[in-house]
Amino acid sequence: MPKRSQALDAMPPLVLAQLRTLGEHLAIARKRRLASRKDWALRIGVTEPTLARMERGDPSVSMAAYATALWLIGRSSELAEIAAPVHDLGALENEVRAAQWRAVRKPPSIARRLAGAGGKGDA
Repeated sequence: MPKRSQALDAMPPLVLAQLRTLGEHLAIARKRRLASRKDWALRIGVTEPTLARMERGDPSVSMAAYATALWLIGRSSELAEIAAPVHDLGALENEVRAAQWRAVRKPPSIARRLAGAGGKGDA
């Protein structure tokens, strides 16, 4: 029996809820297209029980299965955008803090800069 992923145990409740919503949306998309579970599972490349788990938002279903389902409904282009650097607010906050720290530092005194410049040209 395969080991259970630690990532599954560490998933925040909010993420689990969002996966459930994604699964519900995929089920609605399938039904609106009048596709049976059997046909949809075949097109995604999973079994019917796996499709049923996907539609419940099961986090143990592979990312590939979810990505293929999104492709079937014309939404796979959004996958790369999810983690685009422009949306990474945590990294942006770090960059702003670093820039503020650099701006607050005192520049070296003129005497110190001149002393440093004098030693470079001497040989």
